[in-house]
Amino acid sequence: MSNLPVPVELSAAREQFLALVGELRPDLHRYCARLVGSAIDGEDVVQEALAKAFYALGLQPELPPLKPWLFRIAHNTAIDFLRRYERRFVEPMADLPDTALADAGADPEVIRAALSTFVALPVSQRSAVILKDVLAHSLEEIAAATGATVPAIKAALVRGRANLRARAQPDFTAWRDRAGTSPEERALLARYVSLFNARDWEGVKAMLLEECRLDLVSKSARQGKEVGYYFGRYAQERDLRFVLGVAEGRDVVGVFRGDASRPDYVILVEFDGDHVSLIRDYRYIPYVAAELQFEPQQASMRVPKPTE
Repeated sequence: MSNLPVPVELSAAREQFLALVGELRPDLHRYCARLVGSAIDGEDVVQEALAKAFYALGLQPELPPLKPWLFRIAHNTAIDFLRRYERRFVEPMADLPDTALADAGADPEVIRAALSTFVALPVSQRSAVILKDVLAHSLEEIAAATGATVPAIKAALVRGRANLRARAQPDFTAWRDRAGTSPEERALLARYVSLFNARDWEGVKAMLLEECRLDLVSKSARQGKEVGYYFGRYAQERDLRFVLGVAEGRDVVGVFRGDASRPDYVILVEFDGDHVSLIRDYRYIPYVAAELQFEPQQASMRVPKPTE
């Protein structure tokens, strides 16, 4: 059976939905990234949450209050993610007596905390502290997002803030097991970066698997021959340069504009054998790179000659 085109109405509805949630999306990511301890995984959670929201919205008789509704869906999606992947899942803490409850002011120490720091906290503390101190939600908004009571949220804030002030650290280095990049794959990625910077588009395309998949995150998806057209846009932008680096323990490509000291956005590249099998380009959601600690790799590689 031939592939059917996506109905115009469905495509238009998706665009309208993404425009509707556009202003809230960076804050949804700030929340999910800190809850799961990863800017990249946090965006995966946001994508899943928005997909759920898009489906659920079609079942609603009217538009619900958008902010609490989306944060509730994102919170539940992140909790499901943690249950699937986290090595340990801490149950909600018991309520503290009223005499121990926190004041409503934000803690500036929390705002400066790194993503990985939050993973040290039990989930109930983590959620309350992020929503209150990082995103400035009210206690009532936090209750709507998490389903907890206001007293329980206040108690979680007391303990969560205390743990962060003590620079609490997780007792594991990476809670989600990831296969490291092999030396062969790193060499292939370095070649991909070098070919791009040399504007050798035919050389880049020669590295692609025939059924290579492209994910322009939040924008579109392509596969096979259509992926080749993706480089046409890059060919028109002379001020962009790729830099091979490391973020969150994985090899990534940082995309720099001009003489910028930080990447505008990042790209993930996966390989099948000697060829690129997947490109995940975060061009349209630069807030992911803003949350990453990108470290350029020191070693440089000349563009090798193609093998005969």
